[in-house]
Amino acid sequence: MCRDCSCGQPAPEPLPQPTRQLPLHTALLQRNDAQAAGLRQRFEAAGVTVVNLLSSPGSGKTALLEALAQRLDPTGLAVIVGDLATDNDARRLQAAGLTAVQITTGQACHLEAPMVAEGLHLLHHQGISLEQLELLVIENVGNLVCPGAYDLGESLRVVLLSTTEGEDKPLKYAPIFHGADLVLITKIDLAEAVGFDRAAAHAAIARVAPHARVLETSARSGAGLDALINALAR
Repeated sequence: MCRDCSCGQPAPEPLPQPTRQLPLHTALLQRNDAQAAGLRQRFEAAGVTVVNLLSSPGSGKTALLEALAQRLDPTGLAVIVGDLATDNDARRLQAAGLTAVQITTGQACHLEAPMVAEGLHLLHHQGISLEQLELLVIENVGNLVCPGAYDLGESLRVVLLSTTEGEDKPLKYAPIFHGADLVLITKIDLAEAVGFDRAAAHAAIARVAPHARVLETSARSGAGLDALINALAR
């Protein structure tokens, strides 16, 4: 029966109460940030540059690292790879001559600072210390949403935009591009074939990340890789 009348109608179901997710999410981020600060101190003490490499799936993160392996001293470079499942990318990088370890996240759509610490532990078991490295790349899970919220202690945040994704991707996923220090437009050798509007892409990046440096690269042709190496060295 209705509470306020005797109309004979069944009482309406109570409205669901909003869940209290925001405080929990804030607490998780605070815990992650504290652990990331500890990682950053370790990285700085070891004198290693740490790159957080972010993109949507298929933008060419692994192919880019394979190409860099041909131009850099592999003994000074290691990679921590994050994926929901399989160790395919880590094995590809190992075949290219790089030291690479895999972090399998299960259902998590991003890497977190404790996972990076786990990756360092795996590198240690392979006899690799931070002090031996000049560059440590964290190849994050392919996703343009969640990973941007998690500090991993990196010194440089690099976001990839593939020509095959469309030039408006930075506008659709503005927060992760806004946090980038460097934006790489990858697969630039395919730009003409896929009708990629380079001017529009640069304008979109400038709109959401005016502070970020932008480079056009191709793992296949080698375009822009020397400029990328110089940017990482700085």
